[in-house]
Amino acid sequence: MDDDPDMRRMIVDFLLDNGLRATGIFEGQELERQLARDDLALVLLDLRLGAQSGLDLLREIRARSDLPVIIVTGERRDEVDRVIGLELGADDYITKPFSPRELLARIRAVLRRQAAHPRPRREAMRHRFEGWMLDRRLRRLTAPSGSEVRITKGEFALLCAFLDAPGRVLSREHLLQATRMHEDVFDRSIDVQVLRLRRKLDADRAASMIRTERGVGYVFDVTVERV
Repeated sequence: MDDDPDMRRMIVDFLLDNGLRATGIFEGQELERQLARDDLALVLLDLRLGAQSGLDLLREIRARSDLPVIIVTGERRDEVDRVIGLELGADDYITKPFSPRELLARIRAVLRRQAAHPRPRREAMRHRFEGWMLDRRLRRLTAPSGSEVRITKGEFALLCAFLDAPGRVLSREHLLQATRMHEDVFDRSIDVQVLRLRRKLDADRAASMIRTERGVGYVFDVTVERV
């Protein structure tokens, strides 16, 4: 995935010439459509995507898929992004300018490792609770009535954090990290996120699904079924 059309075309043509199936993608929505089809073997992700953040896209990929990811960085001195990318779950990195043969070698090496040591099967990507359904792969929240409820990226990340730990007290610090906010954001902002999510989930309930533990954080106080 690269925002430079000439670079995308060069990489795709080279990979096709060397027996690999390849598709050039330049924006996040198209990547989401490709992930939903579930037929990708590897993602080559440029961390410099103009208005889009490659690291944010890497987080989204890892929230929905265990696909191998090779990140591309623009400068050899750009160590911070490389380290963050690897910590977020990238399998390898390559730095521009690179030779197509080096890229091909890295892709084949990552695919060999994946074949020899496949990641454990991911947990179910759909969660059912109190009649609601969240499809994490499609990022789709469905109400008990069957209607789709729109949620922001922050609300989606917050709900995923609650669904991964139902019945447990989650601190504001944990929830801030789960929603990937910056460290300089005041922690009361998580209270605003929780309030907005409550309004969407609790419209027809007398009691809230998200219970406040004073001075500590919040508890998702419902039974969650993975399907």
